[in-house]
Amino acid sequence: MSKTTDRQAPDLDFNSPALLRHRKIRRAKDKAATAGIAIGGSSVILAVLLICFYLLYEVVPLFAGAEIEAEAVYSLPYEEAGASHYLTVEEQNEVAMRVAQNGSIIFFNNLNGQVIKQVESTIAADMTAFAIEDDTSRIMALAYDNGQLIIAQHNYKISYPDGKRKITPVVVYPFGEQAIDAADFPIQQVAIRNGEEALTLVVMGESQSRIVKLEKDVNFITEEVELTETQAALPFINNATSLLISGDQRYLYIATKTGAMTELDLRDIDDIKVKAQHQLTEEGSELTSMSYLLGQSSIMVSDSEGKVSQWFNVRDEDNVENLTFIRDVSQPVGIIDVAMEQRRKGFATLDTRGVVAVYNATSSRQVINEKLSDETATNIAFSPRANGLLLEDGQGIRFFKIDNEHPEVSWGSLWAEIWYEGYQEPTYTWQSSAANNDFEPKYSLMPLAFGTLKAAFYAMVMAVPLAICGAIYTAYFMAPGLRRKVKPVIELMEALPTVILGFLAGLFFAPFLEENLAAAFSILMVLPLGILLFAYIWSRLPNQIRWLLPDGWQPIILIPVIIFLGWFCVAMSPVIELNFFAGDMRGWITNDLGITFDQRNALVVGFAMGFAVIPTIFSITEDAIFSVPKALTQGSLALGATYWQTMVRVVLPTASPGIFSAIMIGMGRAVGETMIVLMATGNTPIMDFNIFEGMRTLAANLAVEVPESEVDSSHYRILFLAAFVLFLFTFVVNTIAETVRQHLRKKYGSL
Repeated sequence: MSKTTDRQAPDLDFNSPALLRHRKIRRAKDKAATAGIAIGGSSVILAVLLICFYLLYEVVPLFAGAEIEAEAVYSLPYEEAGASHYLTVEEQNEVAMRVAQNGSIIFFNNLNGQVIKQVESTIAADMTAFAIEDDTSRIMALAYDNGQLIIAQHNYKISYPDGKRKITPVVVYPFGEQAIDAADFPIQQVAIRNGEEALTLVVMGESQSRIVKLEKDVNFITEEVELTETQAALPFINNATSLLISGDQRYLYIATKTGAMTELDLRDIDDIKVKAQHQLTEEGSELTSMSYLLGQSSIMVSDSEGKVSQWFNVRDEDNVENLTFIRDVSQPVGIIDVAMEQRRKGFATLDTRGVVAVYNATSSRQVINEKLSDETATNIAFSPRANGLLLEDGQGIRFFKIDNEHPEVSWGSLWAEIWYEGYQEPTYTWQSSAANNDFEPKYSLMPLAFGTLKAAFYAMVMAVPLAICGAIYTAYFMAPGLRRKVKPVIELMEALPTVILGFLAGLFFAPFLEENLAAAFSILMVLPLGILLFAYIWSRLPNQIRWLLPDGWQPIILIPVIIFLGWFCVAMSPVIELNFFAGDMRGWITNDLGITFDQRNALVVGFAMGFAVIPTIFSITEDAIFSVPKALTQGSLALGATYWQTMVRVVLPTASPGIFSAIMIGMGRAVGETMIVLMATGNTPIMDFNIFEGMRTLAANLAVEVPESEVDSSHYRILFLAAFVLFLFTFVVNTIAETVRQHLRKKYGSL
């Protein structure tokens, strides 16, 4: 008889010192991990927000309004000389100048009106007309009722006696102090234009007009400029009120008070003809002024109805220049005077109410519209830096300080088509700098945004099919042993520096592709067909041969097939070009199809940037597919589905959130890529979806131009705006991706 002994289990002490210490340490670790994760996540969010706020901090001043502030008011200097024909101030806003009605040139202190220097006319006659070439050259023509005129130029010498700046105004006579006998009649209108080879003067009297051309020749012995004078009669235009000579001295524009303009061709002084007739103002309005904008390309016309219109020459299909209306701005009442900025495409208007409005011609943006005087105002003038404004009225002279940093920027100039000087039609153009000061900045972000999307599109066209199909096969069909070798190798591709990829694409692949265009396109057809043909042949081989290769290792034997097919296409490229494209496929594309071809183009970017994006999409997609629970696939197979049916109807829907995330992350990588598009494209900001032309992306533009831009300039801040646009684009793409991913996860999460 057996004896059973009841044993009582020992009591467990869950509050022993060791367990208490263990729980305490674990709680501390949990709290530390929670705090660390919270701090890290919050820091990332804070960093992103700080980047966003900093970009906004740099961008917001672009759209801030301008300010104008009264600085000084004083009576008209040397008032007995009469009102002013012309008013200006030098660059430091310290010395101003006016040309009075009697021909006196008066320099005075810009802050108190004290006369500094006075230059009297040397001709014993009344001054009847005045003209200045432009505020930059400062060359003036003073015409008199005896038919003579004097050409003068006002300059300013800066010295620093006792360490203090001293500005000394001077009047020089670049063509001699001797008066020019321009006509044998009292001059009522005069125009002047100086060039490197000649000086052209046009004078008009009560019933006749003449042109005086002074050809310049340099004496090689004395190195002095010798002038050869030629005069000729001009077709007379009745009631002419404005004369203007084009910057290249080819055309003369004569406008009447009714706004009718006659355009004369001055290229042959012995046979001057009427080139065209134009109507500058609307019916019922009178022309008040006509002058050139900076650069001497655009004519600004103001009228009594308050409208200021811009005109410049546009070439037609026959390459003939025609003066064309471009755009206009308007005030509610008539314009008295218009002043042009000396270093930007800006201008100011003075109307009959004494209201001054400041505009930018390119953007048509009004930045100032304030009443600065009463109805007696007559003249306005900008300082050279456009940071000051002189106004003459019944009380004398008023000087205003202006803060107007970014008038050329508006939503229209950034995103809409703009008709720029010298262009045949409105365009989207990015051109931020040029070789001369007369340049019209072109800050359209559309070509850059378009180039960004174009580069990303072609990269994704190449990367998405290859990466996703490769990930599907690797995760679902490939043997585990081979997968463990292939996946790390593809992921290692992501470590390749993009600057190396861009270097190879630009210097090696682009020329190679240009020389083997036929091979590139034949590969796209031959390679898939060749792989399918080989797969068909392989499936028809005897089992004894196919079983020599373990299941899932078949991609190994495709490697030599792909290499052979690639070599075959390259070898056959000259033969294809010779038989189908007259030996030159690039020439056939350019000449026969009329498609522009650049060596560094979107096709090169598609291959190079697609190669860089493939590892990102492949890795995430492969992980998503491989993470699908095996029970789902096994259940599908057990119910009779094939491997392909299981993949299409079970695995892919379940992994779709991860696959979509992979595509979006790859797209984000392509959008933000810099070095590949910088080195593998022509880096030209054009809007053309042509695969054989290049582009410039937002990221590449930032890399190129930020180091060269002037801090706080419009160009500098617009580059920050481009960065903000790129930031917003990435944010929108990620938001859409997360929304779609959550929707897919909810839809297929029950599988």
